[in-house]
Amino acid sequence: MKFLPFIWRQLARNKLRTALTAGAIGLAVSLVCLLLTMPAGLDALLSDVASNTRIVVHNEAGLVYPLPYAYLQKIRAQPGVVSAASWTWYGGVFREEKGVEFPNFAVEPDPLGSVWADWNLDPQQLEAFRRHRDGAIVGRGTLLKNGWKIGDRITLKGTIYPVDLSFLIVGEIASERAPHFWFQREYLDQALRAAGRGGLDILGTVWVRVDDPARVAPLMREIDELFHNSEAVTASETEKSYFANFFSMLEGFVTVILIVTGLVALCIVFIAANTASMAVRERLGEIAVLKALGFSRRLIFGTLLTEAVLLATLGGALGALGALGLTQLLRSGGGWNPALGPLGSFIVTQTILVQGLFLALFVGMISGVVPALGAARRSVAETLREVF
Repeated sequence: MKFLPFIWRQLARNKLRTALTAGAIGLAVSLVCLLLTMPAGLDALLSDVASNTRIVVHNEAGLVYPLPYAYLQKIRAQPGVVSAASWTWYGGVFREEKGVEFPNFAVEPDPLGSVWADWNLDPQQLEAFRRHRDGAIVGRGTLLKNGWKIGDRITLKGTIYPVDLSFLIVGEIASERAPHFWFQREYLDQALRAAGRGGLDILGTVWVRVDDPARVAPLMREIDELFHNSEAVTASETEKSYFANFFSMLEGFVTVILIVTGLVALCIVFIAANTASMAVRERLGEIAVLKALGFSRRLIFGTLLTEAVLLATLGGALGALGALGLTQLLRSGGGWNPALGPLGSFIVTQTILVQGLFLALFVGMISGVVPALGAARRSVAETLREVF
């Protein structure tokens, strides 16, 4: 007698129940695999948007507290600094009823191309930005969201600074991930002076391009030591760390996700255990006959357990491969789908795929061991009395 065809025929006796159970296990394993992509996906997303040679300098008290504008020149004079530019939050509103819809900053036009060299900003657009005092460079994401294009003129209403400014869009940041709106710092400074509000002598953050990744950590310490006893103490961090602070609220969310993953795995065990128990209960008479024919308890136990493991493994394999196919499909679109946002960066790796398969195998073993053990330990007479 060949046991594998025998086990397979037992699974095929109730095709609908087998298919539904395998489908439930497959969906659960697929969900687990997708949830497991979140920690690595967030880290990959941060690594993708951040440079390893760019650091951010801001007030130690927090991002809402400004720094003196004189800090910029002192930072530029530090050894290892290729270029440095400041961002000063303007808080301009395009539609008053919606408030601030995109980040808009006053910047110096000259260092943009060197500080963000990896963004491949168009040199001609940068030159146009330098020539036009009211020029603006806008991220493609913001352009698409508002239906703007290069050459359009828009007006932003100031919320922090009591001046409204009109801008001519002269360039774009060629990334749909970029929500930025940059305009010349001098433009805001002159508008404030014309309104009798004094000049713009503060800045929000300083973005620094370093010549060597090995110089990043020493340079951050040197900059912070330079202003240690100043009126505004600085805190320097890598660009990845800076962006990670905005995602810090997601750390608790990731913990919740991992807890949910464990609960989903537990649900899979109950689903598979229920199916295995029903299958054993329906075949008590057949199991008694097999024992009467000489099948040992160990063989009965092994056959029933293998049946549960095979069902769970097949369902789990389909679910894990389905999750892999879904993320590969998203990845084929360039890793960023505007409709899905950063979910395109969450990839089911080979490690997660193996974890999903082992989870399915584990579920099959745990769910099948109790019904199989109970059926194997019953005597023939006891089993027949339960049936008849």
